[in-house]
Amino acid sequence: MIESGRGINLMARPPGSEGYYDAGTNLVPNMLERIPPRERRDLLIAWLAISIAFTLIYVRGGIDVMGLVFFFVMSLVTVGVAFVLHELAHKFAAMRYGYWAEFKKDNQMLLVAVVLAALVGVVFAAPGATYIYGNATRTENGRISAAGPITNLLLCIPFAALMLFGGGLLAVVGLVGLRINAMIATFNMLPISVLDGRKVLAWNPAIFAVLMAASAGLLVWSLI
Repeated sequence: MIESGRGINLMARPPGSEGYYDAGTNLVPNMLERIPPRERRDLLIAWLAISIAFTLIYVRGGIDVMGLVFFFVMSLVTVGVAFVLHELAHKFAAMRYGYWAEFKKDNQMLLVAVVLAALVGVVFAAPGATYIYGNATRTENGRISAAGPITNLLLCIPFAALMLFGGGLLAVVGLVGLRINAMIATFNMLPISVLDGRKVLAWNPAIFAVLMAASAGLLVWSLI
Protein backbone atom coordinates (compact mmCIF):
# COMPACT_ATOMS: atom_id res chain seq x y z
CA MET A 1 0.00 0.00 0.00
CA ILE A 2 1.21 3.49 -0.80
CA GLU A 3 0.60 6.58 1.22
CA SER A 4 2.17 9.75 -0.14
CA GLY A 5 2.66 11.78 2.96
CA ARG A 6 0.16 11.58 5.78
CA GLY A 7 -1.98 14.57 5.10
CA ILE A 8 -1.51 18.28 5.43
CA ASN A 9 -0.86 19.46 8.96
CA LEU A 10 -1.80 23.01 9.91
CA MET A 11 0.60 24.54 12.41
CA ALA A 12 1.94 27.86 13.59
CA ARG A 13 4.60 29.45 11.38
CA PRO A 14 8.05 28.05 12.26
CA PRO A 15 10.92 30.27 13.34
CA GLY A 16 13.54 30.95 10.72
CA SER A 17 11.15 30.83 7.76
CA GLU A 18 11.11 34.59 7.22
CA GLY A 19 13.93 34.48 4.69
CA TYR A 20 11.88 32.31 2.36
CA TYR A 21 8.39 33.65 2.84
CA ASP A 22 6.36 36.81 3.14
CA ALA A 23 2.62 36.31 3.66
CA GLY A 24 0.47 37.08 0.65
CA THR A 25 3.37 37.82 -1.69
CA ASN A 26 5.59 36.04 -4.16
CA LEU A 27 8.97 37.59 -3.38
CA VAL A 28 11.14 34.55 -3.93
CA PRO A 29 12.32 34.53 -7.57
CA ASN A 30 12.36 30.78 -8.16
CA MET A 31 10.89 27.59 -6.76
CA LEU A 32 14.16 26.07 -5.58
CA GLU A 33 14.79 29.00 -3.23
CA ARG A 34 11.46 28.25 -1.56
CA ILE A 35 12.82 24.86 -0.43
CA PRO A 36 15.22 25.34 2.51
CA PRO A 37 18.25 23.03 2.81
CA ARG A 38 16.73 20.90 5.58
CA GLU A 39 13.62 20.25 3.49
CA ARG A 40 15.71 19.38 0.43
CA ARG A 41 17.60 16.86 2.55
CA ASP A 42 14.37 15.34 3.88
CA LEU A 43 12.91 15.06 0.39
CA LEU A 44 16.09 13.45 -0.94
CA ILE A 45 16.29 10.91 1.90
CA ALA A 46 12.60 10.01 1.56
CA TRP A 47 12.96 9.75 -2.24
CA LEU A 48 15.91 7.37 -1.93
CA ALA A 49 14.31 5.28 0.85
CA ILE A 50 11.07 4.77 -1.06
CA SER A 51 12.98 3.91 -4.23
CA ILE A 52 15.09 1.36 -2.33
CA ALA A 53 11.94 -0.19 -0.83
CA PHE A 54 10.32 -0.65 -4.23
CA THR A 55 13.57 -1.94 -5.71
CA LEU A 56 13.64 -4.63 -3.03
CA ILE A 57 10.14 -5.67 -4.10
CA TYR A 58 11.15 -5.96 -7.76
CA VAL A 59 14.33 -7.98 -7.12
CA ARG A 60 12.91 -10.53 -4.71
CA GLY A 61 14.05 -13.98 -5.77
CA GLY A 62 17.40 -12.75 -7.08
CA ILE A 63 18.60 -10.71 -10.02
CA ASP A 64 21.89 -9.66 -11.63
CA VAL A 65 23.63 -6.33 -11.05
CA MET A 66 22.31 -4.74 -14.24
CA GLY A 67 18.79 -5.72 -13.30
CA LEU A 68 19.25 -4.24 -9.84
CA VAL A 69 20.47 -0.95 -11.34
CA PHE A 70 17.57 -0.87 -13.79
CA PHE A 71 14.92 -1.40 -11.13
CA PHE A 72 16.48 1.16 -8.80
CA VAL A 73 16.60 3.80 -11.54
CA MET A 74 13.04 2.91 -12.55
CA SER A 75 11.92 3.31 -8.95
CA LEU A 76 13.62 6.70 -8.72
CA VAL A 77 11.87 7.87 -11.89
CA THR A 78 8.42 6.42 -11.13
CA VAL A 79 7.79 6.11 -7.39
CA GLY A 80 10.32 8.75 -6.36
CA VAL A 81 9.13 11.42 -8.77
CA ALA A 82 5.48 10.67 -7.98
CA PHE A 83 6.11 11.13 -4.26
CA VAL A 84 8.32 14.23 -4.47
CA LEU A 85 6.08 16.12 -6.89
CA HIS A 86 2.98 15.19 -4.88
CA GLU A 87 4.47 16.73 -1.75
CA LEU A 88 5.84 19.78 -3.55
CA ALA A 89 2.42 20.37 -5.12
CA HIS A 90 0.95 20.67 -1.61
CA LYS A 91 3.79 22.96 -0.58
CA PHE A 92 3.56 25.41 -3.48
CA ALA A 93 -0.23 25.44 -3.47
CA ALA A 94 -0.10 26.48 0.19
CA MET A 95 2.54 29.10 -0.48
CA ARG A 96 0.37 30.53 -3.22
CA TYR A 97 -2.10 31.43 -0.49
CA GLY A 98 0.63 33.02 1.59
CA TYR A 99 1.30 30.16 4.01
CA TRP A 100 4.66 28.71 4.89
CA ALA A 101 4.74 25.00 3.99
CA GLU A 102 7.44 22.38 4.49
CA PHE A 103 7.86 18.65 4.03
CA LYS A 104 9.29 16.70 6.99
CA LYS A 105 10.39 13.09 6.68
CA ASP A 106 9.40 10.41 9.18
CA ASN A 107 12.50 8.32 9.88
CA GLN A 108 10.58 5.56 11.63
CA MET A 109 8.11 5.09 8.78
CA LEU A 110 10.89 5.19 6.19
CA LEU A 111 12.65 2.40 8.06
CA VAL A 112 9.40 0.43 8.26
CA ALA A 113 8.93 0.79 4.50
CA VAL A 114 12.39 -0.60 3.70
CA VAL A 115 12.24 -3.40 6.28
CA LEU A 116 8.77 -4.56 5.21
CA ALA A 117 9.86 -4.56 1.57
CA ALA A 118 12.94 -6.63 2.39
CA LEU A 119 11.30 -9.14 4.72
CA VAL A 120 7.69 -9.43 3.56
CA GLY A 121 7.66 -8.04 0.03
CA VAL A 122 5.10 -5.33 0.88
CA VAL A 123 5.61 -1.58 0.79
CA PHE A 124 3.77 0.70 3.18
CA ALA A 125 5.27 4.05 2.29
CA ALA A 126 4.38 6.87 4.65
CA PRO A 127 7.57 8.89 4.20
CA GLY A 128 6.45 12.00 6.02
CA ALA A 129 4.05 14.88 5.65
CA THR A 130 3.77 18.39 4.30
CA TYR A 131 3.18 20.78 7.18
CA ILE A 132 1.23 23.97 6.50
CA TYR A 133 1.83 26.79 8.98
CA GLY A 134 -1.23 28.99 9.27
CA ASN A 135 -5.02 28.94 9.51
CA ALA A 136 -6.22 27.92 6.07
CA THR A 137 -9.90 28.24 5.25
CA ARG A 138 -11.91 25.19 4.17
CA THR A 139 -11.64 26.29 0.53
CA GLU A 140 -7.90 26.89 0.74
CA ASN A 141 -7.35 23.60 2.55
CA GLY A 142 -9.40 21.76 -0.07
CA ARG A 143 -7.48 23.27 -2.95
CA ILE A 144 -4.12 22.66 -1.29
CA SER A 145 -5.12 19.04 -0.64
CA ALA A 146 -6.32 18.54 -4.22
CA ALA A 147 -3.00 19.76 -5.63
CA GLY A 148 -1.19 16.52 -4.72
CA PRO A 149 -3.56 14.02 -6.41
CA ILE A 150 -4.00 16.34 -9.40
CA THR A 151 -0.22 16.34 -9.86
CA ASN A 152 -0.20 12.53 -9.85
CA LEU A 153 -3.02 12.45 -12.40
CA LEU A 154 -1.07 14.80 -14.66
CA LEU A 155 2.01 12.58 -14.32
CA CYS A 156 -0.09 9.67 -15.57
CA ILE A 157 -0.20 11.31 -19.01
CA PRO A 158 3.51 11.05 -19.97
CA PHE A 159 3.81 7.61 -18.36
CA ALA A 160 0.76 6.38 -20.28
CA ALA A 161 2.34 7.69 -23.48
CA LEU A 162 5.53 5.75 -22.69
CA MET A 163 3.49 2.63 -22.02
CA LEU A 164 1.56 2.90 -25.27
CA PHE A 165 4.26 4.12 -27.64
CA GLY A 166 7.64 3.48 -25.97
CA GLY A 167 8.12 -0.22 -26.51
CA GLY A 168 10.53 -2.50 -24.63
CA LEU A 169 11.88 -1.24 -21.32
CA LEU A 170 10.35 2.21 -21.88
CA ALA A 171 6.92 0.60 -21.99
CA VAL A 172 7.66 -1.14 -18.69
CA VAL A 173 8.70 2.16 -17.08
CA GLY A 174 5.56 3.76 -18.49
CA LEU A 175 3.29 1.07 -17.06
CA VAL A 176 4.92 1.21 -13.62
CA GLY A 177 4.81 5.02 -13.58
CA LEU A 178 1.15 5.06 -14.63
CA ARG A 179 0.21 2.46 -12.03
CA ILE A 180 2.15 4.11 -9.18
CA ASN A 181 0.76 7.58 -9.83
CA ALA A 182 -2.78 6.22 -10.14
CA MET A 183 -2.33 4.32 -6.87
CA ILE A 184 -1.02 7.38 -5.03
CA ALA A 185 -3.83 9.57 -6.36
CA THR A 186 -6.51 6.99 -5.53
CA PHE A 187 -5.23 6.27 -2.04
CA ASN A 188 -4.85 9.93 -1.13
CA MET A 189 -8.35 10.72 -2.44
CA LEU A 190 -9.95 8.33 0.06
CA PRO A 191 -12.18 10.54 2.27
CA ILE A 192 -10.82 9.21 5.55
CA SER A 193 -8.54 10.24 8.39
CA VAL A 194 -5.91 12.84 7.39
CA LEU A 195 -5.85 11.93 3.70
CA ASP A 196 -6.37 14.54 0.99
CA GLY A 197 -9.78 13.21 -0.06
CA ARG A 198 -11.43 14.13 3.22
CA LYS A 199 -10.44 17.78 2.86
CA VAL A 200 -11.37 17.91 -0.84
CA LEU A 201 -14.79 16.39 -0.10
CA ALA A 202 -15.42 18.92 2.68
CA TRP A 203 -14.55 21.73 0.25
CA ASN A 204 -16.26 20.62 -2.97
CA PRO A 205 -18.04 17.24 -3.37
CA ALA A 206 -18.23 17.61 -7.16
CA ILE A 207 -14.49 18.08 -7.54
CA PHE A 208 -13.93 15.22 -5.11
CA ALA A 209 -16.11 12.95 -7.27
CA VAL A 210 -14.26 13.90 -10.47
CA LEU A 211 -10.80 13.37 -8.95
CA MET A 212 -11.80 10.11 -7.28
CA ALA A 213 -13.35 8.76 -10.48
CA ALA A 214 -10.34 9.78 -12.57
CA SER A 215 -7.88 8.27 -10.10
CA ALA A 216 -9.75 4.99 -9.69
CA GLY A 217 -10.39 4.74 -13.43
CA LEU A 218 -6.71 5.13 -14.28
CA LEU A 219 -5.77 2.63 -11.60
CA VAL A 220 -8.16 0.01 -12.97
CA TRP A 221 -6.89 0.65 -16.49
CA SER A 222 -3.28 0.24 -15.38
CA LEU A 223 -4.10 -3.10 -13.74
CA ILE A 224 -5.95 -4.62 -16.68
